[in-house]
Amino acid sequence: MYAVDKALGVIRQAIIGRQFGVSAELDAFNAANNVPDLLFAMISGGALGLAFIPVLAATLDHDGRPALWALFSRVANLVFLITAGLAILVGLLAVSLVGSEFGVAPGFSAAQQALVVELMRLNLVATLLFSLSGLVVAALQSNKHFFLPALAPVAYDLGQIFGALVLAPTQPITLGPITLPAAGLGVYGLVYGVILGASLHLAVQIPGLIRYRFRWIPSVNIHDPAVLRVARLMGPRILTIGAFQLIFIIQDNLASRLTVGSVTALTFGWLILQLPETLIATAIATALLPTISEQYARKAAQAFEALVARAVRVLTVTAIPVAALFLLGMVPLVQAVFQFEAGDTALVASVARAYMLGLLGHSLLEVAARAFYAQQDARTPLRATGIGLVTFAVCAMILFRPLGPVGIALANSIAFTAEALILLLWLRRAFPSVGRLRRPVLRAVAGAASACGVALLVWSIIPAGGVLAAMAALGIGALVAVPFVLPELRELASL
Repeated sequence: MYAVDKALGVIRQAIIGRQFGVSAELDAFNAANNVPDLLFAMISGGALGLAFIPVLAATLDHDGRPALWALFSRVANLVFLITAGLAILVGLLAVSLVGSEFGVAPGFSAAQQALVVELMRLNLVATLLFSLSGLVVAALQSNKHFFLPALAPVAYDLGQIFGALVLAPTQPITLGPITLPAAGLGVYGLVYGVILGASLHLAVQIPGLIRYRFRWIPSVNIHDPAVLRVARLMGPRILTIGAFQLIFIIQDNLASRLTVGSVTALTFGWLILQLPETLIATAIATALLPTISEQYARKAAQAFEALVARAVRVLTVTAIPVAALFLLGMVPLVQAVFQFEAGDTALVASVARAYMLGLLGHSLLEVAARAFYAQQDARTPLRATGIGLVTFAVCAMILFRPLGPVGIALANSIAFTAEALILLLWLRRAFPSVGRLRRPVLRAVAGAASACGVALLVWSIIPAGGVLAAMAALGIGALVAVPFVLPELRELASL
């Protein structure tokens, strides 16, 4: 389902990119997402999800499912009230949050900033829906049910695609024999698509709640020991996620001072990085967290260490050749997906390459952070994220003027790679086998070199040339890398 989600995500962004191009209007839409995304991620998304799952898993193991749902209800009620209050506050302060010197887009024109404000306020509706849906994801994953939470992003994509195909266009779009209606809402149609997608994200998970006999309790008991335990874990996690999201606010703040389209180029480049990262790392790390949380709760230290070390080896040996092939084929990939003009293609491809240099760091971070959250330790990832935030801010300030948006993307890769390495070094103190990566790295580098060499050779001899030739050459190169990473691929299958 992650693969389907990412494929639909590429389709969604391709539709949006072909309609709006690398434009000021799309810059405004992308910038408007930052503060609502921050609010969601800090409260009920990544912050609460990773803090909530270990406690829910332990509650289910020790006290049974009724106790799990009682805890879920108390936390969900509290989170929704907090999110609603903060959403109202953000709506009231939107003008300052966008236009101030340290805001989202101080470099935009006055008209562009006004558009960002309007779009941001609309986006807060989706944030409220996600405040509940994100908790449902955590609850179902705690029951070791992954299908519906994995289906939810697909439903979200479909809502956004509907917005891009029907709500945004001013002229009807024809798909084969079907001509779609055109609502003519422009960039506002994209936001209404986000709201529709958020509604579907929640709706598709309701059958899972029914299956596991969910019972809602109208209670907000902040003195419940389990609620307090979630809050203690969530506090550092909020700061961690806040620092992560602050990177994107800093990114757009700096990019708004550059040429038109810089914010959009960074958005598309990040999307391209997320495609392999999600398939390689997020899927493994998501499935890993409930199991290693349970192992740690049962004091099965050897099993915990073995599983985490295996996941780290798999990610290392897979990410290096994948990143190399993406770097090699980035221009034809961008051409095939977005069909931009040559200058815009070159800009987006350069930004995406700078992001792709951080694929290994991003992938390792997915597992390393979860290894600490499984131990109900949220402070250690917070310290590493603080280092990463400072690293990004310094590097971005140095690089964004001479290199433009490419410098900002490169700063992102440097910061996240440093953060991942720091967490692995700290994790290795208690679990030494996690850091034994010399042989996997050597095999991965050899596989990457062989794959790229063969891909270049095939690419040069295919007479037709063009995008299809490039994609075929990269596919053959990927097959060449398989024997080099086969031992870890077998471990992946056992995961």
